[in-house]
Amino acid sequence: MAEHELEQDLRRMVEAYSPMLLRAAMTRVKTPADAEDAVQDVFLRVLAKRPRFRDGEHEKAWLLRATLNRASDIRRGRRDDAPLEEAAAAAAAEEPDYGPLLSAVRSLPEAYSAVIHLYYYEGYSIKEIAGLLALPIPTVGTRLARGRERLREMLKEEDAV
Repeated sequence: MAEHELEQDLRRMVEAYSPMLLRAAMTRVKTPADAEDAVQDVFLRVLAKRPRFRDGEHEKAWLLRATLNRASDIRRGRRDDAPLEEAAAAAAAEEPDYGPLLSAVRSLPEAYSAVIHLYYYEGYSIKEIAGLLALPIPTVGTRLARGRERLREMLKEEDAV
């Protein structure tokens, strides 16, 4: 593939998929800046590796899986040396208000937040999510059910307060 074609293809991917990838990354990391880093790293990987995709769905699935994996890596590797009060203040200033439901989804354990996000916010079926995350279909169904239950409990607690 010529450099010009690669550049056009990458530009198309960035424009088409960035919003979805940012939303997906936010299910795994705490700040928009970390989500942006994860997405940027994935696009840099595309540029460096030049993967071949069978079709548009394969391309989308590859980008989504790579973004979720990179966001998880960023979350695990994050080490803040700032005092606790400073770190909390910085996080509060950086994090936008997503409303109670999306905030609750983001606060779920990673296994649940990813499947709930992909199912409800991105419109994937359980079978498609299983393929994206390389999980058995029953596992995705179980995580979706358990995630819904945890959300229900969390939202009931908020209403009680």
